[in-house]
Amino acid sequence: MESVKIVEVGPRDGLQNENLTLSAEDRIEFLLRLCDAGILNLEAGSFVSPQAVPAMAGSEKVWENFPKKDEIHLSFLVANEKGLERAIQAKVKRIAIFTATSDAFTLKNIRTSVEDSLKAFEQICARALASGISVRGYVSTVFGCPYEGKQKPARGIEIAERLFQMGCDEVSMGDTIGVARPREVRDFFKLLKKSLEISRVAAHLHDTRGMAIANLMSALHEGVRVIDSSVGGLGGCPYAIGSSGNVATEEVVYGLEAEGFQTGISLSQLFEAAAWIQAKLGKPLSSKLFLAGLPKKL
Repeated sequence: MESVKIVEVGPRDGLQNENLTLSAEDRIEFLLRLCDAGILNLEAGSFVSPQAVPAMAGSEKVWENFPKKDEIHLSFLVANEKGLERAIQAKVKRIAIFTATSDAFTLKNIRTSVEDSLKAFEQICARALASGISVRGYVSTVFGCPYEGKQKPARGIEIAERLFQMGCDEVSMGDTIGVARPREVRDFFKLLKKSLEISRVAAHLHDTRGMAIANLMSALHEGVRVIDSSVGGLGGCPYAIGSSGNVATEEVVYGLEAEGFQTGISLSQLFEAAAWIQAKLGKPLSSKLFLAGLPKKL
């Protein structure tokens, strides 16, 4: 049975969009519950300004007190040299860097152009790799930008190539505002395969318009075997107007199992983690599968 790698982004990409800030202890508990479900790769936090993203304050404490450093792969988002310095001081093993296809989006998000962000990340990658820290890359707005509209497929592929050239071992391609449709996703990854190793590329899909699972199937058809998802459908983007959450991890696992793929993740324990974070946040999650529950056997 062929396997698909799930990268759980809820503890970072999901929680950063919430008004309620969880303690480091609660964030560690959340991570551990997701690990207990069988998830091995997770975004755990970010080294960014706590004034800009209060929910990610204390990410050093999350790493320092996480008890499974040798068993689980945690990554922490880094936006600039100051963030990298924090990551090095904390002795984390993996960071993530992020840019986009759209200048308007990066100017809103990290206050720089795409080109300038890539130049800065070249230095950050070089220093991280020299410090023994691996790097994952993200490309946002691959299919559409809330400020510039539709994006050219070649633009996203070009930026992914540059991220690989600077040392990223994996690059995630993001439908940040959930505007992609299955044919577009299929055509994009078909084109991408001509110049990049599809095994090193992830699909990061948002379910804003209910297309995430259909888009996921298109990505799988073209050979994508790494999927970013967020338990309960947590997430969104503060810089992407009208963007709702990431595709829900439990819906991804449920769909993959139906297609004969293996994830090593327990749906029942995922549901328990989703129920726990829903109670902590004090608001209903958006995942349709979580709300409906697993179908009973006939």
